[in-house]
Amino acid sequence: MIGKLRAALGAHGVFVRGVVCFDGGEGPLLQDGTPARSVILFGNIGGSIWEPFSRWRQLPENAGCRDPLDDWSKQIIEPIAAAFSATAYFPSDPPWQPFQRWAMQAEGLRASPLGILIHPEYGLWHGYRGALGFAESIEERGAGAVSKHPCDHCAEKPCLTACPVGAVTSAGFDVAGCRSHLRMDSGRAGCMTGGCLARNACPVGTNYRYSPAQLAFHMAALHP
Repeated sequence: MIGKLRAALGAHGVFVRGVVCFDGGEGPLLQDGTPARSVILFGNIGGSIWEPFSRWRQLPENAGCRDPLDDWSKQIIEPIAAAFSATAYFPSDPPWQPFQRWAMQAEGLRASPLGILIHPEYGLWHGYRGALGFAESIEERGAGAVSKHPCDHCAEKPCLTACPVGAVTSAGFDVAGCRSHLRMDSGRAGCMTGGCLARNACPVGTNYRYSPAQLAFHMAALHP
């Protein structure tokens, strides 16, 4: 199962990110109304999806999509769900599923001060594009094995000092403060063009950092 899913998703730069198994009745509902026994998470590692997604965006029929990355993800994952008799879930769609909690269980990750889950290898440069729910339990060797939290071993913590308006602190992420900064000329010339300065300052996973075009795309999605 896992191998077939990897093969189906690989051409799109989408990876199997992990598996979560549930006790009876605890999983999200499948299409038939019964609870899933397992969920497989899918997502990007670094800029793995950017080239396939960019090619898709350039097609005339996809011009003007309001949420292009969400639409692209669904076009990739929904046919795979049908082929594997699974139920597809997406972070953008209600009923809202606990993707962050699933990722913590599947890969043993924890949140960074920015609120983004940080991976010991990929750093802050990864994401989750969807998941499939199954009626049976699916075991993946090594699931949940990642447990080292990079922030615990980062003495300088440059992410806490890089934000020009102090929106990133050890106490949490000030979303309103961040959005206010992005409305200003300094925010448009800084974070909006080159990516979040606090995120860029993180020393973990720099080899997986998004390209300038991808950074600009994601920042534009955050613009109020």
